[in-house]
Amino acid sequence: MKSATKLNMTPQETVVALDRYIIGQTDAKKAVAIALRNRWRRLQLNEDLKDEILPKNIIMIGATGIGKTEIARRISRLVNAPFVKVEASKFTEVGYVGRDVESMIRDLTDYAIKMVRQEQIDSKQEAAKEMVEERLLDLLLPSIEKNNGNSSGEIKGNSTREKFRKKLNAGKLDERIVELDVSERPSGAVMEFMPISMNDNMDMNIRDMLSNMMPKQSKRRRVSIEEARKILQQEEVSKLIDMEEVSREAVNRVEQSGIVFLDEVDKVASRRSNSQGPDVSREGVQRDLLPIVEGSTVNTKYGPVQTDHILFIAAGAFHLTKPSDMIPELQGRFPIRVELQSLSKEDFIRILTEPKNALIVQYTALMKTEGVELEFNKEAISTIAEIACQINEESEDIGARRLHTVMEQLLEEVSFTAPDLRGQKISVTPEYIKSRISNLLKNQDLSRYIL
Repeated sequence: MKSATKLNMTPQETVVALDRYIIGQTDAKKAVAIALRNRWRRLQLNEDLKDEILPKNIIMIGATGIGKTEIARRISRLVNAPFVKVEASKFTEVGYVGRDVESMIRDLTDYAIKMVRQEQIDSKQEAAKEMVEERLLDLLLPSIEKNNGNSSGEIKGNSTREKFRKKLNAGKLDERIVELDVSERPSGAVMEFMPISMNDNMDMNIRDMLSNMMPKQSKRRRVSIEEARKILQQEEVSKLIDMEEVSREAVNRVEQSGIVFLDEVDKVASRRSNSQGPDVSREGVQRDLLPIVEGSTVNTKYGPVQTDHILFIAAGAFHLTKPSDMIPELQGRFPIRVELQSLSKEDFIRILTEPKNALIVQYTALMKTEGVELEFNKEAISTIAEIACQINEESEDIGARRLHTVMEQLLEEVSFTAPDLRGQKISVTPEYIKSRISNLLKNQDLSRYIL
């Protein structure tokens, strides 16, 4: 099954892959790695037992900026499975203005359709090349047979066509101009007459229906053979794709290996003692989430999708609320709870240097484009980490995001004057750091200066 191609990573391999980008949070990485491996294990079972094994959904608990969303982002790139990240705070109870929770399954299905369609496009490229070549030859060499009704004309035409084929494959005709009919989709102006925006799904369905009803327009263009090859390649590949097969495969992948990352779930939890009347954006959303997470059927434009085996990973800071403030039924659908740890100075030092996309690497590469060489010694990196840790303690703790604000403040002058510093080498030392941000450290109200 194609959807299992990357789900067969071992838990250790998954953790190692995540370690390249995320420092610490081993418990969360392990929980996600085991959940992904269990998806693969279930797919190896016979049909009777496979349907009985339901995913063990995960809830990540921890302050902002310590890696919850980053784990989700990296997981989406690691596994070849439909994945969508949504914010629970964007939803409202069904019947009210706003997005309803079923839209996350529709978004997941849309993503799966794009993923499967792209796979089909990649696999059909070679098959389409032969047809593109014949169409290009037809453009270059209008059929000689029409002008010659005898066999000698046919033979001559074939030999001429083969000569042109060799030149075409050698790239000698790429600059030649030909006339080509290019089909164009109807413009979005067809929706201008609709004064009110409706439900997202209904709105998109009506747009699709109207665009399909409108006659396809074609425009005659003069293009080079090189450009014509690209246009014709897209057209021929599209003809080879069976959208019904794409829809079936996409829905199957969503049902068997789909993953939904539900961020900011703490925003829909509320203390019942403080609630007065119905809360359509909190408890109402929880009640609507319950059947989706438990397992139900959601109607999409590609057909019904069952959510029984979709893995849900929820995350939230839970500063003002706690997981027990969610309705009991929803709590029960997230049996695995992982608490992420706050980041220490040592963690900040590792975040600055170890990941493949470490901040030091990013800023050094950015300045290199201007011809400026940045150099950070160990003491400077330690000082940056210490300052970020201190600011987190004295003001709002925003985790690793604090490093971004400190680095921006530190290198503001260099970034501004970089075009004039071409060819220079700038050493970032503890003394340089203190001279740049000493005033901020002395000020008690740091939040006025650094977010």
